[in-house]
Amino acid sequence: MKKEASSSDATSKESEDNLRSPICCIMGHVDTGKTKLLDCIRGTNVQEGEAGGITQQIGATYFPAENIRDRTKELKADAKLKVPGLLVIDTPGHESFTNLRTRGSGLCDIAILVVDIMHGLEPQTIESINLLKMRNTEFIVALNKVDRLYGWKTCRNAPIVKAMKEQSRDVQNEFNMRLTQIVTQFKEQGLNTELYYKNREMGETFSIVPTSAISGEGIPDLLLLLVQWTQKTMVEKLTYSNEIQCTVLEVKVIEGHGTTIDVVLVNGVLHEGDQIVVCGMQGPIVTSIRALLTPHPMKELRVKGTYIHHKEIKAAMGIKITAQGLEHAIAGTGLYVVGPDDDLDDVKEEAMEDMNSVMNRIDKSGEGVYVQASTLGSLEALLEFLKSPAVKIPVSGIGIGPVHKKDVMKASVMLEKRKEYAVILAFDVKVTPEARELSNELGVKIYDADIIYHLFDQFTAHINAFKEEKKKEAADDAVFPCVLKILPNCIFNKKDPIVLGVDVLEGILKIGTPICIPQRDFIDIGRVASIENNHKAVDFAKKGLKVAIKIVGTNSEEQQKMFGRHFEIEDELVSHITRRSIDVLKANYREELNMEEWKLVVKLKNLFKIQ
Repeated sequence: MKKEASSSDATSKESEDNLRSPICCIMGHVDTGKTKLLDCIRGTNVQEGEAGGITQQIGATYFPAENIRDRTKELKADAKLKVPGLLVIDTPGHESFTNLRTRGSGLCDIAILVVDIMHGLEPQTIESINLLKMRNTEFIVALNKVDRLYGWKTCRNAPIVKAMKEQSRDVQNEFNMRLTQIVTQFKEQGLNTELYYKNREMGETFSIVPTSAISGEGIPDLLLLLVQWTQKTMVEKLTYSNEIQCTVLEVKVIEGHGTTIDVVLVNGVLHEGDQIVVCGMQGPIVTSIRALLTPHPMKELRVKGTYIHHKEIKAAMGIKITAQGLEHAIAGTGLYVVGPDDDLDDVKEEAMEDMNSVMNRIDKSGEGVYVQASTLGSLEALLEFLKSPAVKIPVSGIGIGPVHKKDVMKASVMLEKRKEYAVILAFDVKVTPEARELSNELGVKIYDADIIYHLFDQFTAHINAFKEEKKKEAADDAVFPCVLKILPNCIFNKKDPIVLGVDVLEGILKIGTPICIPQRDFIDIGRVASIENNHKAVDFAKKGLKVAIKIVGTNSEEQQKMFGRHFEIEDELVSHITRRSIDVLKANYREELNMEEWKLVVKLKNLFKIQ
């Protein structure tokens, strides 16, 4: 195999020349053409029916140096390629970044930020920029879709300067106009950008490469810039070292291989039979590598289930590993190799560090929702989000991977404790039909979404609905505090029902409030059945209103109390509160009472001598 030959030559030279392949990550807004760009880089020679020696990788594509040389020969810069190749990771935009933290260093050495020339910066582009800033990752801007400019002449796979010279004046003007707009937008984000062939300060100013993923203009420039720039600026970072750095991308079941993990090997060498430790849901998983697999080059990719087996693989590669006991491995965590003189327990502890940091975010009181996500990275993102002050949703349990019946069972524990938290928030994972069925039986709600904010919205709606329901249930027990004074000449009916005009002295009078008279030994005269303000029926009356009320007896057996016999015009009417009613108010109606009304509750509490 060509690749092995070239890597063994490389090892013989000194470290300057012993570089590993840089890892590059493609980011950008939806539909800016990220995958298209990769297809274009991968696929040039495929149309001509030959593979072009590109290893198709797992979520990652490996471009050997020969291939890059071939693509960039028109730029006459083939002398200086020191890296063995380029590993490009195409992940859904920004996720790879958040998940694949290879022990402290972001997995990517460099990123390509794809911007659509027709749309400029879009929300996700800005999100990506912030992620890149946060990690201090260098990036190159690919200004994609130049072929959409009106009147563009296609020059297949040509370097961009050459293609630009071919264009008419109008096209060049439109291009410059749009470019200026986009450069301004980058400035608003606090970044200086410039066309790469005019860019004098590579470190300070980020380069823009105009490209077209459809017809391939500017692709050679992009590849060369990536490789040359990483070689120039990142020698220390790219120097190959034997310390193994490896991150699990995802865990999948493959026919004939059982459960496998896809990993990106950043540094070091993996051998068949190595003893490895991966972080798992039930604790660290210790196992040994049964097989190291990479997919075939382009041609045979369509043949299902054939992978190339390797005895050992050197760094910057995407690899599929088969081994026993990987069912509970967690995507987004590190993979550790146990060396001859390593202590197994230390390695286990190290492997579980990622997991423990997440476990610490769980509410120890055991009250909260159950959260399920696809990888450790997205789980962390979700927990961070739920913890943020604006959201504050407690979490009692977590899971990774699809939602199964056991997860529903775990979440159903909340039905006894706090019913509103008997919820599973599933982020970017599948829900099995059995789990759905069980959740409907038990009354556990499952909300699933691919976007964190949607989950939050669904959950907020759920909590609000729950509160409303709680209020309805508690409405009979909730007694709002009020003090009423009977207005003179406003006794419309003395008994069955009592109809009076009253002035609300304090508090809030609501329909359903039980009324009693403290001066007359706290006798109950009934509940408020209706309230009228200016002959209009209303639900409540606040302090200061004069309204007519109808009071009906609560108890049909005994005679209702009568005005003039049991109470007189000077008696104050007070809502009859109890310990239970105060608790219900506190639990469900806290926001609906203002400070003054709460003070009245305290005053009445003392009046009724409630403990």
